[in-house]
Amino acid sequence: MSDTALYVYALLPDTPGDPAEGVTGLDGRPLRLLRAPGTGLAALVHDGPPEPFEGGDEQVRRWVVEQDRAVVAVWERTGAVLPMTFNVLVAPGEDTAAEDRLTAWLAERAEELGARLRELAGRAELRVELTVDREEAVGDDERARALEAEMASRSPGMRRLLAKKLEHLRKEASERLADGIHADVRRRLAAVVEDIRDRTRTVRDPREAEVLTAALLVPAAEIETVGTVLADVQDSHPAVRVRFLGPWPPYSFTELTSGPAVPAAQAAAPGLSE
Repeated sequence: MSDTALYVYALLPDTPGDPAEGVTGLDGRPLRLLRAPGTGLAALVHDGPPEPFEGGDEQVRRWVVEQDRAVVAVWERTGAVLPMTFNVLVAPGEDTAAEDRLTAWLAERAEELGARLRELAGRAELRVELTVDREEAVGDDERARALEAEMASRSPGMRRLLAKKLEHLRKEASERLADGIHADVRRRLAAVVEDIRDRTRTVRDPREAEVLTAALLVPAAEIETVGTVLADVQDSHPAVRVRFLGPWPPYSFTELTSGPAVPAAQAAAPGLSE
C-alpha cells in the first residue's frame, strides 16, 4: 500500500468541472480535487510524504501565503470553501490509504459540512480595524494647545513633564472617543453583515486607541455597503483611522468541530494575522 499522504487545503462542494485546474500550492505543487462520491463534497489536496512542512519563520510565511493564494483561487471559482489551517495532513493508516481515510471522514461528516458550505456560499470575510489617533483626538482642545505652546519655551526637564501631561490628555481624549463610538459602529455594521467576530490585535500602536477589531461575514452584495459605512464613520470622526481588508474566504467562520486530521502546525491566513 502506498505511503503517500494528503495535504488538505480546503473542503468544497463537489460541482461539475475542475476548480483546481491550473492551481498550484506549496512550492508550486499541482493541486487536485479528491471527491467523496455520494456526499456532494470534495477536498482540495496535494499528494506527498506524511511529514509536515517545517522551516524558519520566513519560509513558513511564504508557504502560508502560497496556501492562501491556492484557497482564494478555488474559492473565487466555487463561491464556497471551508479553508484548512497550515499543515493539515492526512496520513495513510496501517491498512488504509490516505484517500480512503479522507473520503470516509467526508462521508461521516457530510451533513454538517454540506450545511456549513451552503451557509457560507456567496459570503466573504472582511477584516476591519478602527482606531483613534491620540494626537488627532484632542483636535483644537485648548489645554493641549496650551501645553504644546508652553513646551516650546521650557527647559528640557520641564518639557518632559509637560509632554507626559500632554500624553495623558491625548490618551484620555482618544479612549473617550473610542468608547463613545464603539457601540454605534458595531450596530451599523451588524445591520449589513451576517456575523461579527471580535479579534485581538497582537501588535498595538501606542499612538492609537482601539475602537473595533473584527472579522465580518458579508454577503458579496453587501461588501460595498460595508465600505460606505466605514467611510461615513471616518468622515464623521476625523480622528478615526479605518483599515478595511479583504475580501477573503471565510477563515474565521469555518467552525468545524474537528478536522480531517490533527494539524502538525498552524498559522493564520495571510492578512488575517495581527
